[in-house]
Amino acid sequence: MKNSVAVVDYGMGNLWSVSQAVRHAADAAGVEVHVTADPEVVRAATRVVLPGQGAMPDCMRELRESGLLASVLEAAASKPLFGVCVGMQMLLGRSEEGPSDGLNLIAGEVRRFQLAGRLQPDGSHFKVPQMGWNQVQQARPHAMWQGIPDNEWFYFVHSFYARPQDAAHSVGEADYGGRFTAAVARDNIFATQFHPEKSADHGLQLYRNFLHWTP
Repeated sequence: MKNSVAVVDYGMGNLWSVSQAVRHAADAAGVEVHVTADPEVVRAATRVVLPGQGAMPDCMRELRESGLLASVLEAAASKPLFGVCVGMQMLLGRSEEGPSDGLNLIAGEVRRFQLAGRLQPDGSHFKVPQMGWNQVQQARPHAMWQGIPDNEWFYFVHSFYARPQDAAHSVGEADYGGRFTAAVARDNIFATQFHPEKSADHGLQLYRNFLHWTP
């Protein structure tokens, strides 16, 4: 399937907004976008987007029961893969949510924000989940950051955050009661805790970059 992106539909992703954003980015690049629950379509695609929304244990269970797990692992081993939100958290080894095992494609764990009683600089209490816009520092250079200014604003909705074992896998960081990993990368895998599809032009730029990324 030449120049195609498979957006994996295992029942737990924000599929409409993700697929619309990917299609918008793909139009100019002449890339086909398939929202699919078919493992063979995932295998045939040249690139794969793994979205995720809700609780990580539910996402992992649905990915296994959908029959898509093997094709996603094959994609992660052989072609560009973009994880979004819980789709990023699933890439790590284990999460405190549940607790739950992840795909262990990037060594590390997913932790819950512990911000009870903590105050923000404006005197208000930190709220969990973090919901809204936050700045992302590009902790390490990466081809996926092309055309995106450092410390750009992106949209987050999450109560848990990734903590990679190897700091080199943390390529984007944000601050919410302390520094946390907002984007991870390893080889042909890139993933964000924030939602590019809800992050205006620079979110779309990330999807555009993904369509041309040759790791």
